[in-house]
Amino acid sequence: MRPATAEDIPAVENMILARSAWLEERGHPSWRENASELARQAVNSDGDVWVLAEDGGQVIGCTTVQEQTPPWGWTHDELNESAHYLYSTVTDPAHRAKKPGTVMGLWVVDRAAREGKAWVRRGCHFPELVRYNETQGFRLVHEVQRTNGRVYLMGRRAERIADLEEKFQAL
Repeated sequence: MRPATAEDIPAVENMILARSAWLEERGHPSWRENASELARQAVNSDGDVWVLAEDGGQVIGCTTVQEQTPPWGWTHDELNESAHYLYSTVTDPAHRAKKPGTVMGLWVVDRAAREGKAWVRRGCHFPELVRYNETQGFRLVHEVQRTNGRVYLMGRRAERIADLEEKFQAL
């Protein structure tokens, strides 16, 4: 895992387009129309976009990790707890059998613990993603109706992940 750079934009866009095709083949909505815009976020001024790259440099995943939880949908007490907020996670479907999304999620859980955060939170729009995120130890905390649909807000306590390096090596 490393911070994304401007040089990653083409690879991130190609990965988003590959994931979009994978989603569309299964009848799911995709990010195709926003792929270029999403890829350009690799160089946002907050520097909170990270890429998962193989030793040869090929980008096989990206995610955004923010220091603050979005204010909507969470209680006042939850917002006062320290947390990383994880979103916009995309992986190359060609590597899906190795579960790069799970490894990135666990990396954030470990990083949050190392930085003294109490939680890792994330949101998603589809029940299938809720089930997938639950396999990473996240639990559904709130369901919120937003203008364009339902958002499922999830959380997991930050903790050190003992075998994280082995999970990266398996990729």
